[in-house]
Amino acid sequence: MNAEQLQALIAAGLDCTHLEVFGDGRHWNAVVVSEVFAGMRPIARHQRVYATLGQKMHTDEVHALSMKTFTPAEWAAQAH
Repeated sequence: MNAEQLQALIAAGLDCTHLEVFGDGRHWNAVVVSEVFAGMRPIARHQRVYATLGQKMHTDEVHALSMKTFTPAEWAAQAH
């Protein structure tokens, strides 16, 4: 699995206005911005992203994924 493949999986399952994926091939980091996250707690947001990966988390194709999740309004308020 490479960053482009992982990013494509997330984007295919979640309407993102911004998506960054980076890592070393085993341990990944992602910044995910989606309107879908509005009103969701952080754990629910993470579960929603994990759902886009399906079995890949269980089969160890994606060993570890750390993420920061934002709504578009939250992302716009960040000093990035």
